[in-house]
Amino acid sequence: MITADTQAFYDALPQRGRLLGLDVGTKTIGTALCDAMWTIASPAELVRRTKFSIDKASLASLASSQSVRGIVIGLPLNLDGSESPRTQSTRAFARNLTDIGLPILLWDERWSTAAVTRTLIDADASRARRADLVDKLAASYILQGAIDRLAS
Repeated sequence: MITADTQAFYDALPQRGRLLGLDVGTKTIGTALCDAMWTIASPAELVRRTKFSIDKASLASLASSQSVRGIVIGLPLNLDGSESPRTQSTRAFARNLTDIGLPILLWDERWSTAAVTRTLIDADASRARRADLVDKLAASYILQGAIDRLAS
């Protein structure tokens, strides 16, 4: 099941538990995990994109090893809320993950990368360090927004 409706996603979860957040890029997939009580999201690993079957196996393995109950994928909408080719690509990515067997929530990620980049610049992180962290932190930002909404 893929939805942008937080209530439908919540209802599809068999029980509260860990969620996996994804920031899907063309070269990498940033991942984040939250605790079972949906309190805080933390950056996890960075998956370097190769073939989709290999990427999906990496994500399925992470989800299984961490007892993940659902997936939150950042949906890259344009600033006006319209869809772009990247949005369509992310929707296709989500459709191809459905056979993992976990409910999927598409979460508006319009400001995630900008917010994370601004935070890293304020922390005086070098460009190289920012490049290493931005996707994982964006996944964490996306997941935190979703769990804040789900827990309210």
